[in-house]
Amino acid sequence: MTERLLVATFGGERDIVDATRAAKDAGYHIVDVYAPYAIHGLDKAMGLRPSRLPWICFGLGLTGAIAKLWYQIWTSATSWPVNVGGKPLSSVPAFVPVTFEIMVLFAGVGTVLAFFFVSRLRPGKHPKVLYERVTNDKFVLVLLQNDAAFDVSNVRALLERFHVERIEERLTEAGR
Repeated sequence: MTERLLVATFGGERDIVDATRAAKDAGYHIVDVYAPYAIHGLDKAMGLRPSRLPWICFGLGLTGAIAKLWYQIWTSATSWPVNVGGKPLSSVPAFVPVTFEIMVLFAGVGTVLAFFFVSRLRPGKHPKVLYERVTNDKFVLVLLQNDAAFDVSNVRALLERFHVERIEERLTEAGR
């Protein structure tokens, strides 16, 4: 099944943020916004929910720290207790550096893997480039023409207020 997209190209970041906000307020379905760098406030203009990755990172770090602390206490006090100079078998302050390192390792590696999973990035996946210069200096807003009420002339008039450089219609396979 093919989808009809409207691809609008802008030259500045303020224009793309304002145009995105106006398109969202007008009720148009925003497929995505492409930019050569991250733009502050664009996620709010698109109406995106906050990312779950910070919570995933926190959970993975906590899991790594608890697992490593448990393992160190178990090995030193339960599985193979060794009395060294009358010191306690379970010396938690000695475990802090290794526990911290494992916590950071679990959080870092796990967050990268979670990002790839959530973003549906995988080896061999080919990107669908809508406009070649988006990685250089252009900003692209992609709208879905999902029903008969979508009037290109109204959208064009809306986007003209934000210094749109180019508007074109594209057909693409569904499921991007």
